[in-house]
Amino acid sequence: MLLEGKYVVISGIGPGLGMKLTLHAAIEGAAGVAISARSPDRLDEAERRIGEAGAGARIVKHVTDITEEAQCRAFAQAAIERFGRIDALVNNAYYHGPMGAQIQSSDFADWYKQFETNVIGTIKMTRAVLPQMRAQGGGAIVMISTMGTKMVPMEDEGGYAASKAALYNASRKLAAEVGPDGIRVNSLHPGWMWGDPVRGALAMDRERWGTEEEAYAKVASHHALRRIATDDECARAALFLASDYASAITGASLDANAGGFMP
Repeated sequence: MLLEGKYVVISGIGPGLGMKLTLHAAIEGAAGVAISARSPDRLDEAERRIGEAGAGARIVKHVTDITEEAQCRAFAQAAIERFGRIDALVNNAYYHGPMGAQIQSSDFADWYKQFETNVIGTIKMTRAVLPQMRAQGGGAIVMISTMGTKMVPMEDEGGYAASKAALYNASRKLAAEVGPDGIRVNSLHPGWMWGDPVRGALAMDRERWGTEEEAYAKVASHHALRRIATDDECARAALFLASDYASAITGASLDANAGGFMP
């Protein structure tokens, strides 16, 4: 199994990718999964779904706001106390901001929150696990980014894409810094992910997208595979980067978007 015997930390357990990251980490044999979110209900749901899947991973649940450095350290320490090590960190927690916010007119308050969460908060969470990874001789860090960092983003994702682009560049610099310690840092760049969050977003703007079937067809028509990648598929791609199968990969980016963007 992809993560057999590994201890994995995942931030940002929400209804979409975060939940699938947790579930697939357990299914792929992780010995322990430490999960964080701002809502304890999400953590309880993730634990329940792991149990329903019959996975035997030990679970650490910790309510965490990654913009608070002390909370990041407490989350990492809870994982260390329970597991004794941290083999991988998947930074999934993020703030998207309101839809329809263009660069020329968006509220700078949203930009501050996007950068505070997506860049600074993610680095705070990463710093919290680095001492343990360094002490144990290595580890893997995966940053969840977006294909909007590599292409012209949707017209209402300027601030979000800018923050993720900053994280992407910081991640490559970090990979060079921590490489001598055996720590790998990579980025996953998903695009549209078919799952509950995207389905809900499309449903809120039927005037633009039409029915769910029409919306799916519109988006999929621009992808090489003529379909939308699922959040399950993107979760598995991220966990590949966290696994030993990617042991020679660092400072890299993996596109997981069904060919929605091809460099």
